[in-house]
Amino acid sequence: MKEQIGFERLAGLLAFARAGSSGSFTSAARSLGVSPSAVSKSIQRLEKRLGVSLFTRTTRALTLTPEGRELHDRALKLLQDVEEIEQIATAVRSDPSGLLRVAASLPIGLHLIAPSLPAFRRAHPQVTIDLRLDDHLVDIVEQGIDVAVRIGDLADSRLSSLRLTPLRLCAFASPAYLAARGVPRHPDELESHETVNLRYKSSGQAFRWPFRLGEREVEIIPPSSVIVDASEAVLACLVAGGGIGICAAFIAAPYVRRGELAPVLAEYSVQRHALTALWPENRGINPAVRAFLTHLKNISRHV
Repeated sequence: MKEQIGFERLAGLLAFARAGSSGSFTSAARSLGVSPSAVSKSIQRLEKRLGVSLFTRTTRALTLTPEGRELHDRALKLLQDVEEIEQIATAVRSDPSGLLRVAASLPIGLHLIAPSLPAFRRAHPQVTIDLRLDDHLVDIVEQGIDVAVRIGDLADSRLSSLRLTPLRLCAFASPAYLAARGVPRHPDELESHETVNLRYKSSGQAFRWPFRLGEREVEIIPPSSVIVDASEAVLACLVAGGGIGICAAFIAAPYVRRGELAPVLAEYSVQRHALTALWPENRGINPAVRAFLTHLKNISRHV
């Protein structure tokens, strides 16, 4: 009986740690591989045993109470210890296997990672991929992410990192548009063309187009007749003949291969930032993580 109570208490603490990080019983259940009702009941039993309310529950939100916030860090440490034990046990096996949670922004996930997953699965059929796409930065450790791919070098003492490839920013347009309006030979000629620009959701500012002019780099904001807040919308407009736009070359690459877009002013393109893979230190020994990092290095060579 004591052993059963101890197991239930541990399960409640793990469910509490995950739900407190995600703010959702459903998200916690998905990461733990159980049902939302199991998470809810486990936490209710834990609250009854501790004699405190850990969450404030409404129809729209799940938030930690002051007592819950005080206990959450300790419960989260327990969860991390349990996951580290699992990682070490998994590393004993030589073949990559199990669930691999991967996080990326929508453009990276849609245009780089997702198309490469079938090849990765053919090489490692025992690995199941849970790809999570969100343009908002998530806490990799708290959300239980195994590998994240982001733009730029991001410092976090809890994470290991691997620079994959620099990002090349280039202008593109459809062949039909260029045939009708001509091909600009210098960035100054963009003023006489239709352009499609990106607006950052976070700041509301328009994207400044960078160009390399000799030894210096300049930025311009061309007069745009279409402004959108998603890179996919920029591409859709360009493919439809909407004008000239600028984006990361790896995003436009499939459209270029299909003949739907063509590079413009390529000799003036610039390299900025880099794609970087990030993972919690304790995940590095997992064979599935190591295999996926190798996979990312291979596909990034062709970006």
